[in-house]
Amino acid sequence: MAFLAPSLPARPWVGDNDARLPAVRLFARALGSRDLALGLGALIALQGGTDVRGWVEAGALSDTGDALATLVAFRRLPKLTRWAVLASTIGAAAAAWVIAPYVDQR
Repeated sequence: MAFLAPSLPARPWVGDNDARLPAVRLFARALGSRDLALGLGALIALQGGTDVRGWVEAGALSDTGDALATLVAFRRLPKLTRWAVLASTIGAAAAAWVIAPYVDQR
């Protein structure tokens, strides 16, 4: 989604006006590409019968970075959405860190 429509996921993070900026759209596409690559890597590993944990941990690390980046800019982010963005990034990271040890148990 972020690769095809980068302003949509960028809006809650940076606001409606900034989400339309070319640089913001570029970074939203890059984040979307990263997430797509991590997800596809995990699916390919599952289909190939190889370990998935590293892919889940890489996603967790990426989401942790997103949460930290959100915290660094928190006061400058839109007041109406910054808490939701922070909660979603922390939630995604926490969920991935929790499930990572169990994904390869057969």
